[in-house]
Amino acid sequence: MNISSIVVKTKPAELDAVEERLRSSGLCEVHFRDDVGHIIVTVEGADAHEESAKVKEIQNLDGVLTAELSYAYSDHDFEEKS
Repeated sequence: MNISSIVVKTKPAELDAVEERLRSSGLCEVHFRDDVGHIIVTVEGADAHEESAKVKEIQNLDGVLTAELSYAYSDHDFEEKS
């Protein structure tokens, strides 16, 4: 399983609409937003390929200016080190 936090940026005027698109997309979980257009979400996937596909879909949502990786965790990496 892979889990990543993503910083989504939008215009402040579109913040409510983009947040609603993210919440209803089924692609991620929304955790935080500020008033200048940043939304913090987490994305989960069975592997990096699935996770990357979800991030690309988020990047293509109406109103999203950017969606960039902030932090990534993979239980596969953890298992290899244990």
